[in-house]
Amino acid sequence: MNDKLIDRLPEPEIAGAVIPWFSPVNRPTEERMQETAGLVEALGCKLAFVHADHIRKVNSSVLFSGGLLDRFAEDLEEHNCTIAVVDGALTPVQQRNLETRLGVKVIDRTGLILEIFGLRARTKEGRLQVELARLLYERSRLVRTWTHLERQRGGGGFLSGPGESQLESDRRMLDDRIVRLRRDLDDVRRTRAVQRAGRKRGGKPIIALVGYTNSGKSTLFNRLSGAKVFAKDMPFATLDPTIRRIDLPTLGEAALIDTVGFITDLPTHLVDSFKATLEEAMQADLLVHVRDRSSAADVEQAKDVDIVLARLEKETGLPLPPMIEAWNKSDILPPERFEALEIAAKGHTDTPAVLVSALQGRGMQSLLYEIEHALLRGARDVAVILSPQDGRARAWLHSHGDVNAETNLNDGRVALSVRLPIERVGQFQAEFPDIGIDD
Repeated sequence: MNDKLIDRLPEPEIAGAVIPWFSPVNRPTEERMQETAGLVEALGCKLAFVHADHIRKVNSSVLFSGGLLDRFAEDLEEHNCTIAVVDGALTPVQQRNLETRLGVKVIDRTGLILEIFGLRARTKEGRLQVELARLLYERSRLVRTWTHLERQRGGGGFLSGPGESQLESDRRMLDDRIVRLRRDLDDVRRTRAVQRAGRKRGGKPIIALVGYTNSGKSTLFNRLSGAKVFAKDMPFATLDPTIRRIDLPTLGEAALIDTVGFITDLPTHLVDSFKATLEEAMQADLLVHVRDRSSAADVEQAKDVDIVLARLEKETGLPLPPMIEAWNKSDILPPERFEALEIAAKGHTDTPAVLVSALQGRGMQSLLYEIEHALLRGARDVAVILSPQDGRARAWLHSHGDVNAETNLNDGRVALSVRLPIERVGQFQAEFPDIGIDD
């Protein structure tokens, strides 16, 4: 590269990070410290330091007590930091006061994750979702973002009063933009619904990969599908969902979906904005929970994934699909740990599991067989005979199941062979009690 061009390249921002904790229960582990460092570096910043501060008494205006705040300010000045990261929740007032006191830009955990998502979004849908999340976040923090909120615009005429305050005006403009973004994302949701219906009509099972960020979902996705989705050892390397075709051992073609990674304290704004994307996972026939079994925080991360999935189930009103687990990164496990997990996976009855290495391709065939077994275990082949007036029932079966065969009978009725998820069989019988189902 030309030396002059190198000279013109901007220097990365320098960031210092603090993780506040309040009781022994939430004292940050070494893995949490590494996660914070990874998030800061994923933003493209140079991390100068990261440490955890025990806050015994919360200061409502700046969060930190005087001594802790003084030390934070000294560390930032010593390392010439331009960004202060507080890996926790800050109120708008605390964020504004900290910026005034520290003299640098301050972002909290939600703001940090939103910034990373803004960098990662590649598709139009991804950018829409990130912008909506950012605006929802900014709307709650107008007191920090604008310094001119006490001003008012004068009204016209003698009776129009002092006019609209700048705060009200800014909030109204944000609300208008939020409404437009929600409308655009509703269009995305409808498009996705049409695409899902097309895949259902084609009889292809749909499998979605879910898991904690940086668990290796995209690497596994590439290994199974032959795709070349961006995969890197960093948080939120994948943001935009990707769908590719894979071949199962006997069922044949299926659709595989790579989804955005979950994380501890996933911001509410992101769940709200990414519903159109996350519904892809909730409406899959099977979830594959990818776990990084080399991580010391694996169990806690798995619990965080379960929390997010339960939250999605509640907010979308969609039942959680059946799930299996892919225990990833076996290639970096110590031999004794590998052997123990291999035995544990074979005896894992509650949620079936397969020990794999997406990077090396180890265990892929076993995973495909387990995926197929789970799909067959969660479905039932049934025979249904419909009369000409049963058009609604016929549409329901096409929408909720895989119609394998459809035969017109001499008396005008139609015989269907349908593969339905177990829970759908009961739903069909409740919805259409007068129509019989045979195995």
